[in-house]
Amino acid sequence: MDLYLSTIGKDAAALAREYGFGIEIAEFGYAANMDEDFEHWESVVLDNLAGIERRIFHAPYSELCPAAIDPLILDVTKRRLKQAYDLAHRFGVSRMVVHSGYVPGIYYMEWFMERSIAFWREYLCDKPPDFTLLLENVMEEDPYMLREIVEKTGDSRFQLCLDIGHAGKSPSSPPLEQWIEAAAPYLRHVHVHNNYRTLDLHNPPGDGLIDVRAALNGILELGSDISYTIETADLKPAVSWLIECGFIVP
Repeated sequence: MDLYLSTIGKDAAALAREYGFGIEIAEFGYAANMDEDFEHWESVVLDNLAGIERRIFHAPYSELCPAAIDPLILDVTKRRLKQAYDLAHRFGVSRMVVHSGYVPGIYYMEWFMERSIAFWREYLCDKPPDFTLLLENVMEEDPYMLREIVEKTGDSRFQLCLDIGHAGKSPSSPPLEQWIEAAAPYLRHVHVHNNYRTLDLHNPPGDGLIDVRAALNGILELGSDISYTIETADLKPAVSWLIECGFIVP
């Protein structure tokens, strides 16, 4: 597995160095960190990245929506995602994870997809050829929704990030096999965590009701050009679980 550790876990950098993993930078998922105390957060990130070459950047997401109805919210979204790209470039990162901003019950799906496609086409128009944008599922209920956005955006730099914990967080969610099948043609990154199908707890993969082992086995069958990030606050049990299950060799 091409494995990364999210810095939502305090031991991410130490474990990444110990095992030779990459880092997914999560400090700026909270957008205010790009403004307030930026020098502090930049220092934290640089310390985490020291000696680690494989890097992914997670963009801010709270209250941001590429298909926002209010044009002022749309302007804020554009500004924050421009800041995110600039920071990713600053840290030597060419892959960035973004959320779609979809909230069930607020947007008509067809309208949301149409607006999103226009947004991402504009966003990508000035990005370099080696940049990859990874669209992550969060609150989507239809496994094919994000696939269609990526497909119709029509840019090879736009791919999918499948979050296993988000896909399986509700008993009414479609089976994970369906999420994997839907994402497969554009799947380049996976977020790994578990929960008890009621709250998005970001538990280690062995702690919850989602069959993470079966999901990973299914994804591994798709090929070797997919990377994975453990996205849990407590990373050591997650790494141990992956070793016990044979997904990584220490």
